[in-house]
Amino acid sequence: MANAEQTTADAEPVLEWVPDAHELADLELLLSGAFAPLTGFLGSADLASVVENGRLADGTPWPDAVTLTVPPGHPVSAGQELTLRDPEGAAVAVVKVTERTADGLVAGPVTSLGAPEHGPFARLRRSPAEVRAELGERPVLAVTMRGPLDDLGEITATARELDAAILLLPLAFGEGGPAVVRAALKARDALPKGTAVAVVPLAPREPEIDLELREHVAAAFGAHEHMAGPEPVTLPGPPHRRGVVVLFTGLSGSGKSTIARGLHDALLERGGRTVTYLDGDVVRRLLSAGLTFSKEDRDLNIRRIGFVASEVARHGGLAICAPIAPYAATRDEVRHMVEAVGADFVLVHVATPLAECERRDRKGLYAKARAGIIPAFTGISDPYEEPDDADLTLDTTGMSVDRAVDSVLGLLTSGGWVR
Repeated sequence: MANAEQTTADAEPVLEWVPDAHELADLELLLSGAFAPLTGFLGSADLASVVENGRLADGTPWPDAVTLTVPPGHPVSAGQELTLRDPEGAAVAVVKVTERTADGLVAGPVTSLGAPEHGPFARLRRSPAEVRAELGERPVLAVTMRGPLDDLGEITATARELDAAILLLPLAFGEGGPAVVRAALKARDALPKGTAVAVVPLAPREPEIDLELREHVAAAFGAHEHMAGPEPVTLPGPPHRRGVVVLFTGLSGSGKSTIARGLHDALLERGGRTVTYLDGDVVRRLLSAGLTFSKEDRDLNIRRIGFVASEVARHGGLAICAPIAPYAATRDEVRHMVEAVGADFVLVHVATPLAECERRDRKGLYAKARAGIIPAFTGISDPYEEPDDADLTLDTTGMSVDRAVDSVLGLLTSGGWVR
């Protein structure tokens, strides 16, 4: 996540933010003109009108919210400029903020700070104006696609009937985006000469709204006629071949690290899966050295663990994580990271009571927390938000390590992740 602001000794604070993947995709379409007539993120009046009537506040038809949200504590306000950065930290656009609401909605027109230079098929991410200039005065048949096209004959016949140029618009978003572009390039080679391809990073919506947005995007590219390609049929692989992240959460001394290590050893003995163990203390020492135990740094530590675990799972591995992870919102972020790469997420709550954890106190941390030596200690002076979405809950009071490990193995086996 980006810092809210950066300062230098001689300059005004630079307000900045890293939007999420959906917002960044919308931003690219705003900047390219593919979301015309929109020129920026919607404010509260336009948003309410779109939700209620499918129109902007001035009556212009528009099917869906195109919004930007920052956290409640972000300092940006109306009248200021907000620099938007991509996940690598490159500045991509500036929002001239016309409205900032209490719940974090930021509205205003956007200005580009440079076209995207990286990413698969960046050369094909062309603006509507560029494509219209290339295709000239001929009528255009635009075909939007989220997967392979199953009837090129119908496209060819329709284009011939209209005497139209064919424009394939692969809607490339997320992990599956490059595959959609490859399908478009393969189709182009089988369609009439002169068929053009332009990549459009349109994030999926509900089917009806998605179709309406496709119509708007096709019109922006100069389409006289629009055909929506079929929705792809996704058949997930068997669970034992999919990536999976097992996140243990619980108080210090609850037994989560001991169970996680036991699970790691048991899976290595079984074989059949690539297993990575990310212990909270080890990650703190290596990956998150220098972070404090403030809420912000705790969240950042969990996000780092989640990122590494999701990368393991992206390639079909099984990642075991055992941080305290006290905050529900941050655990949800990790779940979304994992699911965004097509992997599965399993949450194990080691719900050993505070009194038992404090009785164990192998590291002497609770005693120091009670004495005020350690501030903001989870369970004593800082909250632990118990999960209500755990796949398995274990109280290790009086429970052997082997029994606890067997319980987790049973969950993974019944879910098909382990055979």
